[in-house]
Amino acid sequence: MEVKIGVQHAPREIVLESGQSAEEVERVVADALAGKSPLLSLEDERGRKVVIPADRLAYVEIGAPTARKVGFGTL
Repeated sequence: MEVKIGVQHAPREIVLESGQSAEEVERVVADALAGKSPLLSLEDERGRKVVIPADRLAYVEIGAPTARKVGFGTL
């Protein structure tokens, strides 16, 4: 699923493809915003980790899960 993160005072948003469910991502973001964790830490599908200070979050957009396409089809 695609996750877009806006960071204060940063000109571009961070976009990553996460293997986590929408509920897991939402829980991690909620914990960071509630002060339970000073950092928002998410891992993408390739194993790279993104760590953002929770007090710098502007917004988090959680996309709908996408099914993997299999086979040959028209684009």
